[in-house]
Amino acid sequence: MYLQKVQNVISGYVRVTIEGFYIEKVINACKKNNIKLIDTKRIKSTLVDTSVHVSQFKDVAKIVKKSKCRIKIRKKRGIPFLLYKYKKRKIFVISMMMIIICLFALSKFIWNIEVVGNVNIATEDILNIAKNDGLELGKLKSKINPNELVQKIRMERPDVSWVGVKICGTSVRIEVVEADLAPKVINQDEFCNIVASKDAMITKISAQNGTLKVKEGDVVKEGTVLVAGWLEGKYTGNRYVHATGEVTGKVWYSETMKKYYKEQVKVKTGNEEKKYSININNFVINLYKRLSKFQIYDTIRTDKKLKISSNFYLPFGIVESTNYEMVEVEKNYTKDEAVEIAKKELKDRLDKKIDNKEDIVNEYIYTNENEEYVEVEVVYEVLENIGTEEKIAL
Repeated sequence: MYLQKVQNVISGYVRVTIEGFYIEKVINACKKNNIKLIDTKRIKSTLVDTSVHVSQFKDVAKIVKKSKCRIKIRKKRGIPFLLYKYKKRKIFVISMMMIIICLFALSKFIWNIEVVGNVNIATEDILNIAKNDGLELGKLKSKINPNELVQKIRMERPDVSWVGVKICGTSVRIEVVEADLAPKVINQDEFCNIVASKDAMITKISAQNGTLKVKEGDVVKEGTVLVAGWLEGKYTGNRYVHATGEVTGKVWYSETMKKYYKEQVKVKTGNEEKKYSININNFVINLYKRLSKFQIYDTIRTDKKLKISSNFYLPFGIVESTNYEMVEVEKNYTKDEAVEIAKKELKDRLDKKIDNKEDIVNEYIYTNENEEYVEVEVVYEVLENIGTEEKIAL
């Protein structure tokens, strides 16, 4: 049924009404002469609505006339009528053909690359590996080997446990699954010390193998030997071993900032303006002639890649730049307000350094003020495992 409809559109057909008292004679004569009436509907006893192929319309018209009936064309459908309609509009037809040819040519290239699944790995790092392997915007799809790119990424990024590369339309999708990297472990048959991984105060230390070099309460620097990889025997003398043990220490993290009592801050006025540019494969063409009418403003830029379908991207896009007008106003703070603002910002910074907030045992706030500002320092005291293995060079 679907193929028949497509064939009708290609060959062309007309939708007609046949009216008269001898409609049955018309229908029978058409069957006798192998004339196909398509989707015939009887409106009333003397009126029929039907479709006829263009090539058979004249024959139907003759039969209708002989049967003393009337025929009227209601619609004309199909490619032949479309071509006839635009035969005098050659520029339009040529332009349409050029567009179709261009789209076909563009479909052979890559115009969008996306990386998904990465959290700790920067997207730029994956894209740089892909670029070194030959994958970049404007690259012929036939020149891209997804399997080679997969192997390249896995070889250069040990923190990737799985990677997949899929070409869809004019887009390449790189999917990565990040790996949980295990700490570097020295073989048990090799000699090593346990050293401090950071500055700390020892709170707990035990050695299953090796010689303790520090005790609880000692303050150590990064790299200090905590458990030495050797043992002293009464009869065997000193011998090297693979040191093992657990060392917990207090580690201090701190952030400092000055908060002035009087500050010039920028606030939005509510006025904004939009400017547009065309981005053709990273070559930007501005569609505006002058700079912003605002003296002070913040700009948010949004790149919108143009695409015909979900995976058919084009090599150009629209860049929308929104300028938000700002004015500078003077803001005054009391000492307490300044300290609270500084504390919040400093804690936000420190929280990004701490893997587990439950390990924080103490928090200290220090302030130092003068007439212009207050200097605030926030210190976190954190319990951490600070022991790490270090191979002994013999």
